[in-house]
Amino acid sequence: MSSMRIGGLASGMDIDQLVSDLMKAQRMRSESIKQKYQQLEWQQSDYRTINNSLRSLRDAAFNMRLSGTYQAKKATSSNESVVAASANATAASGTYSVTVHQLAEGVTKGSQVQLADEVNSEGNAIMLKDQFSGLSDTITFTLVGKMESDGITRASKDFTIYTKGTSINALVAEINQYSDDLGIAASYDSANNRFFLSSTGIGHDSGIGVLADSDSLLSSATGNANDSVLKLALQTGAAVTAGKDAIYDFGDAAGMTSSSNTVLVNGITLTLKDGQPADPKTATVTVAHDPDAVYDSIVKFIDQYNTTIDLINGELREVKYKSYLPLTDEQREQLSDEQEKDWDEKAKSGLLKGDTYLSGLMSKVRGAMSSIVSGLSSVVVDGKSVTHNNLSSIGIITTKDYMDGGKLYLKNDGADLKKAIQNDPEGVMKLFNNDSEVSGELGIARRLYNVADAGVDQILEKAGMESSLSEYDDSIMGKKLEDMNEQIERWEDRLAQIEDRYWRQFTAMEKAISQMNSQSSWLAQQFGGQ
Repeated sequence: MSSMRIGGLASGMDIDQLVSDLMKAQRMRSESIKQKYQQLEWQQSDYRTINNSLRSLRDAAFNMRLSGTYQAKKATSSNESVVAASANATAASGTYSVTVHQLAEGVTKGSQVQLADEVNSEGNAIMLKDQFSGLSDTITFTLVGKMESDGITRASKDFTIYTKGTSINALVAEINQYSDDLGIAASYDSANNRFFLSSTGIGHDSGIGVLADSDSLLSSATGNANDSVLKLALQTGAAVTAGKDAIYDFGDAAGMTSSSNTVLVNGITLTLKDGQPADPKTATVTVAHDPDAVYDSIVKFIDQYNTTIDLINGELREVKYKSYLPLTDEQREQLSDEQEKDWDEKAKSGLLKGDTYLSGLMSKVRGAMSSIVSGLSSVVVDGKSVTHNNLSSIGIITTKDYMDGGKLYLKNDGADLKKAIQNDPEGVMKLFNNDSEVSGELGIARRLYNVADAGVDQILEKAGMESSLSEYDDSIMGKKLEDMNEQIERWEDRLAQIEDRYWRQFTAMEKAISQMNSQSSWLAQQFGGQ
């Protein structure tokens, strides 16, 4: 680059403008590459958007291949206030009696009488030493809490408290630092002047105990609440006060226990809500096939299919505005925000219009959904033999508007689909997930999964991933963009050299003119002096 530029002082010419005009012509090639780069980048983004939707369709098809999707079960309870129930596909249909003898509980120990105020008359916190008379300056205690993973020992923690510098709320904070380790949480209710220790879990493994207590802050030798400073009914050194496990009967399996009130038995999730040893409660749980869940799964699948083909069709049919190329920086500066937005929308439009790969993919996707599944068994419905071997046979048909591009909808608001699921659940399942080495006998979901999976891989190879962990994009389009970027960089270097050359030439011209002007002035002076 030149160290000095002279801008037309001698010639009177606008050198800045001249160089700018000359560079416009030189930059046309560079700007053209930049525009093609931007178009390819937009095109890559469109492909990736399609691939995200295609991936969702593939995942939906995968779920429709699973037998569990069609074997969904529902569980109902005769008394939700005693037991609530739900079931997964492995649960056996039937009726089960559930009796709750005891709910799982944790442990809470609270001050049995009001404590002295924790603040003075001015509303400022006072220290334990002042709030409770007779406390030593330094006190120690050992809390014992939940059962360790070995199932034998319980977690414990030694505490040392300086009563002259610790308020009751600071005591709470100190204990709660170890809440996760101990399974114990402390709290103080200032409205009622009560201190609480509570187990963070429930069941027999939870618990609260005090192994040692120098000043009977939390416990006492007698276990009498009145003998502890904080009025808690805990006995120093005694066995931990443990929580209770839930106790329930499932059918004739009596005396089952759990540390939680939510239990899983043979694929049935039971939430125990009420029942005591002196007053056990019983409810009847009924498990049956859930046709509504199957219906919802199929509808969700069809919705994803429609979303995907709607997106691809939109890209294939989108209007292309050939005269609207990506804006250069200079052009962008000359437009208003609204004009710029409108231009960009048109420039981005139609970049995948008529794309041969996407057109072929659409044909394969529609073919997978519309073809008959051969080899399926028939059932008798309303006295007629029916074979559910394509989507239309279960009430799923294409729209009449060809512009919808093969989108599907439910005939009779889904009534036909519900009837097919009710009358032939096995046949409906096979229609979607039948497995076979013969391609014509593959279920619709298996066919579509294969098509979508191949499509995802091919678009991935072509356009890459939207959120790649690697900075380098080794897709076909990614490599092309990298090549174009290198071209742009080379052109920028070349343009800088060309501009510098122009300036050197004009600077030399200015110097020559300046010298000529100086010589002319000298000659004029010489002739004028004779």
